[in-house]
Amino acid sequence: MAGEPGARRAGSGLHPGAWWLWALCLGTAATRTTNPLLLALLLTVTGYVVATHRTSSPSSRSYAVFLRLGLAVLLVRLVFAVVLGSPIPGTHTLCTLPEVPLPHWAQGIRLGGRVTAEGVLFALYDGLKLATLLVCVGAANALADPARLLKSLPGALYEAGVAVVVALTFAPHLIVDARRLRAARRLRGRPDRGLRGLLQVALPVLEGALERSVALAAAMDARGYGRTADVPAPVRRTTAALTLGGLLGVCAGTYGLLTAEGGTYGLPVLLVGAAAALAGLWLGGRRSPRTRYRPDTWGPRALLVAGSGAAVGVALTLAASADPAALHPGVVPLVAPTLPLWPAAAVLLGLLPALVAPAPPVPIRPAGSRSAPGRPAGPAARGPDTAEEQPS
Repeated sequence: MAGEPGARRAGSGLHPGAWWLWALCLGTAATRTTNPLLLALLLTVTGYVVATHRTSSPSSRSYAVFLRLGLAVLLVRLVFAVVLGSPIPGTHTLCTLPEVPLPHWAQGIRLGGRVTAEGVLFALYDGLKLATLLVCVGAANALADPARLLKSLPGALYEAGVAVVVALTFAPHLIVDARRLRAARRLRGRPDRGLRGLLQVALPVLEGALERSVALAAAMDARGYGRTADVPAPVRRTTAALTLGGLLGVCAGTYGLLTAEGGTYGLPVLLVGAAAALAGLWLGGRRSPRTRYRPDTWGPRALLVAGSGAAVGVALTLAASADPAALHPGVVPLVAPTLPLWPAAAVLLGLLPALVAPAPPVPIRPAGSRSAPGRPAGPAARGPDTAEEQPS
């Protein structure tokens, strides 16, 4: 796979699951508040940790994509509130749009009309909460390669994890092949655009992908992929019951945590469901007695990273129950949001990975390569774009 093998080895010091737990817990904390100051603090924490610890792998660029996606979600939420109105009553009118009359079967829907500051502010708080959740997921993608996380799946999910890893590995190869063929056609003076050019490029790319897939299938078959061990029938039934029941419990518990009404039963159901699912996955792993090449391990640093995110999530959940007015500033009447001190201090615990996590890996330059004229030598002189174009 194209990339930086040295960088991958250096970055294997921290388990990718720790980054994902840290980011998801920060996202859970974002769902417990609509205070724009706390949400901005969460965005600052994730942005600082990503800026200091992201690698030069292609997945690290996903953070910028998620930032744009969060901004788009925020704008869409504001546009909907302005055009379709808001259920929040208000007395501060910003403007009055021409109202379109709708048929009687569309009663309850308003198109245009009065736009109030209260409705716009409510939409802004609500959209910012969702945007922060998306940015937290983007931080997980930027800090931990999804392929490495899939390789750490338990033995029961071995086949699914390998299939996804192979798909993620082949997609960049297809893009590189398509670019190479288009460049070759341009050098020969042949068109590389339009339907004809697309077909003449797509066929060699698909042919190469098919040949590569056949070779990979032969290699995987030679290494025993897909072979499972025999387990007793009661064990198989117990595994299926624990896994299915556990996953249902995780879904129900997560729903309870993400809603204000389910704050009492959400955490116990989530813990019981997670324990049942883990027991089912452990039993299911007996069908796949395999070894792992360079497995990622949970060390003290990984535990600290995951623990800091969990501390932020738990603290914001408790704060939402203890002082809901501080975490959900009112919009009717209009009041300026204030920064609650101890929830803000709890959010700053999310900066702990910036201190304890290993430094980002440095890409290894190929032997004999030289820096461009007028540019300093060394890895720091090269950006992520240059690092991605290194030969695999």
